[in-house]
Amino acid sequence: MAICSKFLPAALAGAAMAAVLPAHAASQNFPTHPVTMIVPFAAGGPTDVVARSLAEAMRKSLGQTVVVENVGGAGGTIGTARVARSPNDGYTILLMHIGFSTAPALYRKLPYNASTDFAPIGLTVDVPMTLVARDNFPAANFSEFLTYVKANKTKLSMANAGIGSASHLCGLIFMSTIGAEFQTIPYKGTGPAMNDLLGKQVDFMCDQTTNTTGQIKGGKVKAYAVTSKTRVASLPDLPTMDEAGLKGFEVGIWHGMWAPKGTPQPIIDKLQASLKDGLNDPAFKQRMAELGAIVLADEANPAALDKKVKSEIPRWGELIRKAGVYAD
Repeated sequence: MAICSKFLPAALAGAAMAAVLPAHAASQNFPTHPVTMIVPFAAGGPTDVVARSLAEAMRKSLGQTVVVENVGGAGGTIGTARVARSPNDGYTILLMHIGFSTAPALYRKLPYNASTDFAPIGLTVDVPMTLVARDNFPAANFSEFLTYVKANKTKLSMANAGIGSASHLCGLIFMSTIGAEFQTIPYKGTGPAMNDLLGKQVDFMCDQTTNTTGQIKGGKVKAYAVTSKTRVASLPDLPTMDEAGLKGFEVGIWHGMWAPKGTPQPIIDKLQASLKDGLNDPAFKQRMAELGAIVLADEANPAALDKKVKSEIPRWGELIRKAGVYAD
């Protein structure tokens, strides 16, 4: 049967409207089933600790379970790429740290574009780093530590959670600041690195308070300083690096949340509202305070995260190029 040409525009418009309505309804009804939060690092690490506490807090306002899935490897790039390739329906989101901004300089070939393949949701927490060593390390304070490591730099090993990890970046800055290079031992995550530090198979490392606070309070490692501008409330006896003598030394590991690019704005809005509610949840705030993390509830929005990434990519790019560190 032929269709009169004069009815074609109306027919096409009707078809377009029919396609839009289901998508609109999906956005309005979001979420109707669990949301997966990808953590691009091994389970048990500092970002994983933040993610699992935040997932539970967000569940309360979303009305759906938020499932944390660990997709580790290649300094976080494998899990990050997984989110970039996921459907833009809001059911797969990414919780990543400062490595989101360092990867473009560290990796010559990234399987995603950090600037264009994601829709920012908001900043989450900022976590200070701690300088810790095996419990029998022969230095009682930071001054003694600095003297000892400079004198024995060819004999000492410094662990990290892999190229591009927060502990790796902190270590690079520390070595650059004191003018010394140590044998660096990369691991597949912070958990394995900490296990070897506890087992005295490596000498020291720089790691986030979310991973070290319990070990420090339990006396299982020696702690010398924190990398924040001010002392950490949960570790009040630890001086800042600046106080201890490394003037201006400050490293904070910010974390953010993203969805794949093209995620409808109503879904981004719901995820952002849930994120803010989660960050303000009393149980979450208490847990982060215990671990020394700073909750960034006022910056839990797309604009703040977008601004952070745009300023951090060139800053870290310059530092990494000067250090001459790259990953294939």
